Amino acid sequence: MNIFIFSVSDQVYSTKRLYDEAINRGHDVSIINHAKCSVKLSQGKRQVIFEGDDIIGEPDVIIPRIGASITGHGAAIVKEFEMNGVFSTARSLGILRAQNKLRTLQIMNRKHIPIPDTVFSVNTDNIKEQIDLLGGAPVIIKLQEGTHGMGVILAETEKSAKSIIDTLHTMNTSFLLQEFIKESNSEDIRALVVGDKVIASMKRKGLEDDFRSNIHRGGVGSVVSLSSKEEEMAIRAAHYLGLPVAGVDLIRSKRGALLIEVNSTPGLQGIEAYTKVNVAEGIIKYIEKKCLTKGSRTKR
Repeated sequence: MNIFIFSVSDQVYSTKRLYDEAINRGHDVSIINHAKCSVKLSQGKRQVIFEGDDIIGEPDVIIPRIGASITGHGAAIVKEFEMNGVFSTARSLGILRAQNKLRTLQIMNRKHIPIPDTVFSVNTDNIKEQIDLLGGAPVIIKLQEGTHGMGVILAETEKSAKSIIDTLHTMNTSFLLQEFIKESNSEDIRALVVGDKVIASMKRKGLEDDFRSNIHRGGVGSVVSLSSKEEEMAIRAAHYLGLPVAGVDLIRSKRGALLIEVNSTPGLQGIEAYTKVNVAEGIIKYIEKKCLTKGSRTKR
């Protein structure tokens, strides 16, 4: 198969792993910086152009590794290939939905996937009432488009919550409020969904003085077994967003597992290191099976 990996750098761990595994399995692979791609639309036709010069052809598969800084542009590039029938491990709409935490939670709530109680509002006159809707302080304040644990704030008192919320409103920053799940004990679970399976899962534990559990924020990981219900939640969540490959984050509470986030570009370094699962190979094998089933132009 001819595979394009869209990534801003060929030195990113996840990009390199996917490239190496695809090459090892006999595929033709190109790493393309989507930030340097342009699209020309003219008379019902389109061209995707790299660095203003080279016209990019049609691959069999694209693997988008779209970062938060240029989500809109990256999703638009993915969309151009989607419209031509190219299989993608992350659909353009799924990339946009997953990047917006509120939109993700709205979809999950409508689909009856359990989430932490969440409030969003632009009304600064009833901040106390908003906090009270979540059972009072402490509360979690999240930027709607934060990533790697950035833009997630624990407000331990009502006073601090009101101060932070006032500041974010003044900065015209979109955010949401969530209940603080004390019993999660600064832990969450990352489930790596590929197709109809969770192929790897790890528990992430935050630093002693940090409620966030992200590996990027200094947290550590360990292997964890998911219940059948947790696996089903993760798979359903990825499917509802249109993401054949996704990282789904859950926390365990007194009410059971709750979904907190879905990542359309899950990092592979932490989960491969802590679980010893070859996730990159699993993704490439899934692509092979999917494309062979659809009769893709296979070169193997």
